[in-house]
Amino acid sequence: MLKDKGYEIAVNQEDRVLTKEELITALKDQNYNALFCLLTDKIDSEVMDSFGPQLKIVANMAVGFDNIDAREAKKRGIMITNTPGVLTDTVAEHTFALMLAIAHRISEADKFTRSGQYIGWAPMLMLGNDLSRKTLGIVGLGRIGSRVAHHGVKGFEMKVLYYDVNRNEEFEKEFGAVFVSLDDLLKQSDFVSIHVPLLPATQHLINAEKLKLMKPTSYLINTSRGPIIDEAALAMALADKTIKGAALDVFEFEPKITPELLSIDNVILTPHIASATEETRSKMSVLAATNIIEALEGRIPPNILT
Repeated sequence: MLKDKGYEIAVNQEDRVLTKEELITALKDQNYNALFCLLTDKIDSEVMDSFGPQLKIVANMAVGFDNIDAREAKKRGIMITNTPGVLTDTVAEHTFALMLAIAHRISEADKFTRSGQYIGWAPMLMLGNDLSRKTLGIVGLGRIGSRVAHHGVKGFEMKVLYYDVNRNEEFEKEFGAVFVSLDDLLKQSDFVSIHVPLLPATQHLINAEKLKLMKPTSYLINTSRGPIIDEAALAMALADKTIKGAALDVFEFEPKITPELLSIDNVILTPHIASATEETRSKMSVLAATNIIEALEGRIPPNILT
């Protein structure tokens, strides 16, 4: 799309995340008008110092934009855009895939079978838990959280509790959902699914104190951002059976993972792939390119944040 518009494009040829120093070197004195970046690229004030004054837009190929210093960008007159909406269904599907997998012990059962331990059917073998008619707690009622609730109610007849900065009475009527405090949600839910953005106020929103509020039979799922959960506290809660299990697609110190989590059976770990389908990644890249084209042609991008 960008080439068809006649733009000259420089592409990172490394099949890995660039270090901050490499990113600064790549950008310095290049007079770029636009930067198409990923959530793994940390665009802070030092990186912005390497931009020329002609930079108009930083287009993030992600919904979250905690990797970009939006306040600094606004001060410099640089537009920031993201790619919301197109990945809602995919992330909601992955959330439910994790929920089903941890409750039905899919990962454990696969390892058990591959290791040769399966010698025949037994009535108490690998007992898991049902999702149907259980209580689903949604922390953060944005597009994705709402879609997860939709699947829970329509597909599994789950009761939905939700916590958000704003109450949504229309959502409550449609899904029979109940607006509660975070503490009450944690105390009452059988499954807790995290869908809040990473902000100073949400970092370690789920910590040791909050984990102790959860039922010992409950499960925690996170497809949002890793630092929302205190990973060390979660590892301890899983080891101590404070909660029954967890499924994580994101990590506090990504791509590093708290070592204790790697040796625990009652957790499923996926490598930040909740939006990783052919259809959705294609839509995300198209949307990011569209944001750039609109900005460079003097129009307001459809997904402008600052």
